[in-house]
Amino acid sequence: MKPPTNLRILVIEDDLRMVELLRTGLREHGHTIVTVTTAEQGQQLVDTDNFDAIILDIGLPGRSGYTIAQHLRTRPNRPAIVMLTALSQEDQVVCGLDAGADDYLTKPFSFLELLARIGSAAHRARVAATDEFCFGPFRLDIRSRRLLCNRVEVHITRGEYLLLRSLALDRGNVLTRRQLMHAVWGTTIVSHGALDTLVNTLREKLHAKQPGLISTARGVGYSLVEDADL
Repeated sequence: MKPPTNLRILVIEDDLRMVELLRTGLREHGHTIVTVTTAEQGQQLVDTDNFDAIILDIGLPGRSGYTIAQHLRTRPNRPAIVMLTALSQEDQVVCGLDAGADDYLTKPFSFLELLARIGSAAHRARVAATDEFCFGPFRLDIRSRRLLCNRVEVHITRGEYLLLRSLALDRGNVLTRRQLMHAVWGTTIVSHGALDTLVNTLREKLHAKQPGLISTARGVGYSLVEDADL
């Protein structure tokens, strides 16, 4: 997957030095940037304008950045949200993702990593509006939550569906265990072993029809491979 270019990005950040850094760097990579310094200004803009992605700080004057994510959480075709904040505790990361963020990056950060995360989140947001994903002989129907192989249904559990949908949304990219666990179980605490078991049961069902669809990145997570990799 090539990262999207020419994105329209809203930056909601009250540190003016950080605003200038983001504005300069993102424009150099071909993106259009709009900046505001408060959650109130940001909410007004997301209600009246269209953006592909939002870079969102949490510690803003007045209301926190969480309010923006919560405001957009259930909106169809909403922009991708990448939280960029100094808050790095695990419970703070979980809170941000649960509020509706698509990704979470802590300061200080690598600008190249930020670009990659924005591109990945924007790509997922674009494809999330589709009704189905096709890979190998399979078709994952989002409306009915059914997995079909050559038009024959393959039974999958709710957890397997949520796992496969998450992998399909970001196909070709490795998703970390934390990302996948949040996609399947939300804020419920589960072990890495529970995720590995779920991946293995799903992999067995896919492997029976098309081997090698789910790839393991040791120590990191999993990915659904591109057709070219099969």
